[in-house]
Amino acid sequence: MTKAQEMQSIIKRYREETGKDSVDMHDVAKYAIGMGWPLPKPKTAIDRLAEQFSSAAREEIRKDEVTGKPYRANLAVTTWQGTEQMTLWTDIDVAPRYIAHRSFQQRREQTVGDVLQLTFDVMHWNRVNETEDPINMPTDFTDDVQWRMNEPDKKQSSA
Repeated sequence: MTKAQEMQSIIKRYREETGKDSVDMHDVAKYAIGMGWPLPKPKTAIDRLAEQFSSAAREEIRKDEVTGKPYRANLAVTTWQGTEQMTLWTDIDVAPRYIAHRSFQQRREQTVGDVLQLTFDVMHWNRVNETEDPINMPTDFTDDVQWRMNEPDKKQSSA
């Protein structure tokens, strides 16, 4: 059994013992500690600071001087160095094509994976809840993207 499977078993046991369907993972963690589950090794200060810098890089938004549309200032590319996974950040305005393409492709793959899993989840819910109206979750985002691209800037319209 993998570590993740062991943890999933503890979550299931916690739900069964408490009778709760929706659970806070902090409560599950306390429950697991009470069962003797070892606490993970704490992150180093440098790891935590690096995560904070990654969050800051991910959140930086600039406006295109021609279109006025927002864009992410930094591109992330996940790569491997030996056996260690790492994320490299590049300013979008100086990124060579191969880095930009790789970053966009990785983000697209994440999106496809999320939509695929969402589709499986909806299919399952609909199957086990046959007496309910089925939930329809369209996966063509063309119209959604167009609507959002053309909606008024909320910051400007509320000023």
